[in-house]
Amino acid sequence: MPLSFDTAAYLRTATGRAKSDVANKLVSMLLHHLSKEVSTLFGESITDTSYRSSVATHFGNLCAYCSHSLDFDRVAVEHLDGMNRFRLGLHVPGNVVVACKKCNGEKRRDDQQPTLVLANTGWESFLSHDSSRCGSGCKTCAYWMGVWPDIDQRRRALQSALTKLKGFREGYHVAINWMEQHRQSLSRSVEQLYRDGQSFAVMEIGKIVREVIKPQEANPAGGSLECPVA
Repeated sequence: MPLSFDTAAYLRTATGRAKSDVANKLVSMLLHHLSKEVSTLFGESITDTSYRSSVATHFGNLCAYCSHSLDFDRVAVEHLDGMNRFRLGLHVPGNVVVACKKCNGEKRRDDQQPTLVLANTGWESFLSHDSSRCGSGCKTCAYWMGVWPDIDQRRRALQSALTKLKGFREGYHVAINWMEQHRQSLSRSVEQLYRDGQSFAVMEIGKIVREVIKPQEANPAGGSLECPVA
């Protein structure tokens, strides 16, 4: 029986991530620090008892996306606008809910897209995969088909989740509006930080490699000592 998992292909794609890992970590650090400053600015925090109670009241013990009951070992703190360089979400009231780990993982496909087609935000795009606008190979549509096989039920459930989340966010419009107003300028700064982080990783890692591997130890065939990160 042929192998279903391509080990060689996985190893090929799993290597060479050093500079991107460093750059993404810098972006994450920036967004978390900015989140603290914005929370202080508006006097609202995720850790406030009132906010935690609000999330519990709106969603109970159900996933904010699929509305299935949450078990303790498969729960994820969910940022509706993902905290990455494409979505630029913050850890502030109105952007943080609770979701099951399956939905949290599936949503990353939309969150990691530089440009979204179905909606303006990652969470709205995730809930817009109702099989009516994507091709047959869409993995997110397939995910929702597995959750709700019946197409009418699926569309009603996705629309219900969208409506509920929009209503929840309206109660925290101050921080959400701040995010929207600063998104364009923040995007430029974050992209520059990301590129600088990549350059730094390549330069510094390459320098250390050259210090450790002496010229006489180099590949006899003339292999390069440049840092092999992608």
